[in-house]
Amino acid sequence: MRLKDCHNFQDFRRMAKKRLPGPIFNYIDGGADDEVTYRRNTEAFDSVDLVPNVLRGITDVDMSVTVMGQKLSMPVYCSPTALQRLFHHDGERAVAGAAAKYGTMFGVSSLGTVSLEEARRLSPGPQVYQFYFHKDRGLNREMMARAKSAGVDVMMLTVDSITGGNRERDKRTGFSIPFRLNLAGITQFALKPAWAINYFTHEPFKLPQLDSHVDMGGGTMSISKYFTEMLDPALSWADVEEMVGEWGGQFCLKGVMSVEDARRAIDIGCTGLVLSNHGGRQLDGSRTGFEQLGTIVDAVGDRIDVMMDGGVQRGTHVLKALSMGAKAVGLGRYYLFPLAAAGRQGVERALDNMRIEIERGMKLMGVSRLSELSRSNLFIR
Repeated sequence: MRLKDCHNFQDFRRMAKKRLPGPIFNYIDGGADDEVTYRRNTEAFDSVDLVPNVLRGITDVDMSVTVMGQKLSMPVYCSPTALQRLFHHDGERAVAGAAAKYGTMFGVSSLGTVSLEEARRLSPGPQVYQFYFHKDRGLNREMMARAKSAGVDVMMLTVDSITGGNRERDKRTGFSIPFRLNLAGITQFALKPAWAINYFTHEPFKLPQLDSHVDMGGGTMSISKYFTEMLDPALSWADVEEMVGEWGGQFCLKGVMSVEDARRAIDIGCTGLVLSNHGGRQLDGSRTGFEQLGTIVDAVGDRIDVMMDGGVQRGTHVLKALSMGAKAVGLGRYYLFPLAAAGRQGVERALDNMRIEIERGMKLMGVSRLSELSRSNLFIR
């Protein structure tokens, strides 16, 4: 399969599956427990239909949006994700370059594999830092100061991960960082020698945001241990309010799902919310961001920028979310599979596919700018 044959999400997923060792593919592809929420994230879009208007004389469309003070050329952004250089040796470098080319926002994770400073140099566009709250308050302050000095535009605190989800696919293969694979996992790596050659002939894998605090190379820390031992399960609203004040800029909570929490986020000074269940990787059986979107927008949408992520695979999914009231939509696996399949070229092709689908969808919906979308364009079954 070649890149030019990838026309949609499933094509990229198949190409990535052929290239990646099984444990790494399943790390991207898997969810928590029975993966009900993971599947539901995409299925939820099928419960709402688009209702187009015709004969509107649409020739040109403007798909730009402004969210949390950031101007995006299209209403999607590359949500920060962990461990990207495991999937392709360029990792965040590829994503930063592609996001810059398409004029959208991207971000680096606390578990990112390229430093905040390098990512900032690679892309002049809006950049977010996806932050995990640690028990070590000194580490938290140091990481925030580092993000500010690097020129990060938006702080995005993940609040649904005070402990790791039960990802059984990883347990079956023994996937961890550093690798401690079982026999089945080792066999899967042996079947994909091209990935191994690529991995071992480039610079050593590291986590630059944490490398002075966590020994990832000596076999003492796995990703699951990072979640269970370093992150603070006692994270509270008071802690976040202190962070918001310390950051002093655009501050977004990722993983909010209830109206009560959305209102509290406004009370403590947050400027954005991402409705998210972490791609179905945390609490299985929870609501999807899209399902909660209308409720949250009705409650707080006039006072804070509401975004969503989870399960987005098509331009029409984005148009449904925007019609429901989202300001922008986050992409995760949508760009990770293309990254794994073909590096920056893969991410660029995926973003271009999305741009084309949104533009076509807007014309077929009879709107020339995204602000013309509303719930009158939707039929909810």
